[in-house]
Amino acid sequence: MARVEVWFDGDCPLCRREINLMRRLDRRGAIVFTDVATGQGVCPIDRAELLARFHAREDGQMVSGAEAFAAMWRAIPVLAPLGQLARNGVVLTLMERLYLVFLKVRPSLQRALRGT
Repeated sequence: MARVEVWFDGDCPLCRREINLMRRLDRRGAIVFTDVATGQGVCPIDRAELLARFHAREDGQMVSGAEAFAAMWRAIPVLAPLGQLARNGVVLTLMERLYLVFLKVRPSLQRALRGT
């Protein structure tokens, strides 16, 4: 099992919820979670870029968007089948399209979760 590092927006209530769930599922400690919003930790690319899309590093390779989610899932045994399924180009393309739609509605969802 490869070690995976993910960078997430800790100021985003959606991101915090998802990362908290992933932390609970990551019983083996296979994932290093780095909160980009705090400014702590090492950012391998521009911080603004890390905040705009979800990023991960798997086997030394930086990936983003749906591919980053799939990398994270592969590190968690219960989610690994979904991560493996995303290795299929058609599946990954569909996931990326859905992720792009999510990015468009993310600000509205964030405002709703913050109660504003």
